[in-house]
Amino acid sequence: MTTLGDVLAVLEAAYPPGTAESWDAVGLVCGDRAEPVTKVLFCVDPTGSTVDEALEVGAQLLVAHHPLMLRGVNGVPADDPKGALVHRLIRAGVALHTAHTNADAANPGVSDALAAALGLRVTGPLSPAPARRLDVLAAHVPVGHAERVLDALHAAGAGAVGDYRDAAWTVDGTGRFRPLAGAAPAIGEPGRPERVAETRVEVVLDRRLRADVVRALRAAHPYEEPAFNLNEVAELPSDTGIGRVGELPAAEPLRAFAQRVADALPATAWGVRAAGDPDRPVRRVAVCGGAGDGYLSAAVRAGVDAYVTADLRHHPAGEHLAAGGPALVDVAHWASEWPWCGQAADVVRAAFGGTVEVVVSTRRTDPWTVGATSRTGGTP
Repeated sequence: MTTLGDVLAVLEAAYPPGTAESWDAVGLVCGDRAEPVTKVLFCVDPTGSTVDEALEVGAQLLVAHHPLMLRGVNGVPADDPKGALVHRLIRAGVALHTAHTNADAANPGVSDALAAALGLRVTGPLSPAPARRLDVLAAHVPVGHAERVLDALHAAGAGAVGDYRDAAWTVDGTGRFRPLAGAAPAIGEPGRPERVAETRVEVVLDRRLRADVVRALRAAHPYEEPAFNLNEVAELPSDTGIGRVGELPAAEPLRAFAQRVADALPATAWGVRAAGDPDRPVRRVAVCGGAGDGYLSAAVRAGVDAYVTADLRHHPAGEHLAAGGPALVDVAHWASEWPWCGQAADVVRAAFGGTVEVVVSTRRTDPWTVGATSRTGGTP
């Protein structure tokens, strides 16, 4: 039997909650991790329509990209629109889980799904996540005390690498020293050279834990003056972050590229609009699922020909183009993130070998319902 907890573990491995922005609200909104799950519905927005759909298809879990309760609440009364949804879900035995900015930053994540829909070969993030700042601590410990010292270092947080814990490297050798007058050595005596069988232990640690780890080393080490060195690891480029940069197989005019975008995404009243020279060749492209005008400068630095995102505003777009920035392609927020639903569904499908059915919602929860263009070219 596959439980809700099993499915959430897979989703949280793909989209780690810890990578969400501090202001975000991701994770399990309602549901019992011990309950069985045989069908999951994926959507962008947890709305009345998608809750209806979850109940209609018999899903025990609704996975949404957007949070239901992004801002803090003091209660979920049934006469409140969002509270009413929670009550409906609980009464029907349907859990709700959200993956928002953690899905944006993941690799692959929301923008990878958008890039794939447009036929782009992704080359890296548009705005890379800050690299993890790491140190490497190497210490020399009498052989018989090495395990105790390692246990103390691991308890302080050292040796955590990705999905692994208690990682370390050890090698045995010979330590040499001569205590001076006034020393109180654990081994040997002042004035006499000593040779001691020692183990060199090396552990990686988050730089924020530096003081705690060194303190743990000193407390667990038998020597009065432990021998150790601490080195900072060079920061490597991150393959996670917001947005993606990619390339088309061949360059095409902006007007053709805009049509490519329109053909690749679900139709909305908002449609697809482009800003820039219609004949401008487009090959190198940046994309950002969701609202992305905060990354206009990142698109400029990336040296792309066009930037595809949602919710572009008049003044930032105009100033961006006036400064010679890449062409802009503006799409509906919902449409830009909808391809992620299929990606997330594939994560669950692959993890459970088809024993958990996945369904991608096709209900358009974009709030805009009517689009119109002038038939007369009215006078401004």
